[in-house]
Amino acid sequence: MPQKDFKTRLKIEKDKLANNARSNNDNKSSYLGSAFKLGTELVAAVAVGTIIGFILDNWFGTKPWLIIIFFFIGSAAGMLNVIRSAKTMQKRD
Repeated sequence: MPQKDFKTRLKIEKDKLANNARSNNDNKSSYLGSAFKLGTELVAAVAVGTIIGFILDNWFGTKPWLIIIFFFIGSAAGMLNVIRSAKTMQKRD
C-alpha cells in the first residue's frame, strides 16, 4: 500500500514539473516575440517617416530638407511607440 501511494505522489510531481517546463518555454517565446515587435515598430516608424519626407520632397522640390525632418519625426514616433509598448508589457508582467 505505501508503495502505491508513493508512485501516485511521484506521478503527480512529475506532471507538475512537466507543466512548469512547458510554461517556461511559452514565456521565452513570448519574450522573443515582444522583442521582435519592439524592433519592428521602431524600424517601421523611421521608414514611414523617411518615405513620407521623400515623397513630399519630390512634390515640393525641397530635397533633402523634408526627408531629414520626417526622418527625425519618424524616429521620435518610433521611440514613443517602443516606450508605450514596453510600459504596457511591464504592467502585464
